[in-house]
Amino acid sequence: MIKEIIDKITSYNLFNYLLPGILFAIIASEFTRFRFVQEDIIIGVFVYYFIGLVISRFGSLVIEPLLKKVSYLKFTSYSDFVFALKEDSEIKVLSEENNMYRTFCSLFILLLLLKLYNTIGFKFPVINTYNLYILIILLLIMFLCAYQKQTKYITNRVNANKKIKLNL
Repeated sequence: MIKEIIDKITSYNLFNYLLPGILFAIIASEFTRFRFVQEDIIIGVFVYYFIGLVISRFGSLVIEPLLKKVSYLKFTSYSDFVFALKEDSEIKVLSEENNMYRTFCSLFILLLLLKLYNTIGFKFPVINTYNLYILIILLLIMFLCAYQKQTKYITNRVNANKKIKLNL
């Protein structure tokens, strides 16, 4: 069963979700009072994948826009990206690699934020009572924003493809 699950994991899923999730769990367990490492490997795969997904979405929703805002990153138009993707298959690989770097930036920032939250929890123990509520609210907000962003990407991709077809 584990082999079947691993066979279905793409390189993108492996390097953008599972690996960052595993690293986060291991480092956070050493770095803070929070324990994410799982004894059961099957449960672990799902937990680490979800943690990695959260790390990746944080990178997409927070890190990327922040770096664009401070002019550290400059993107091409989405329609140019879609057109170039059809012309050059290497762009897909480069884009996946690019997302991996963003996810690892996000991983290290989230580890620092977790350490900060850990420190605040020691100074203000009452906050520990609300850990689960805070986590659920933050995840809900993040996944609502991710859903909105993904819907926008799909719409932009459809429009870019229509534009390309009209110009042919």
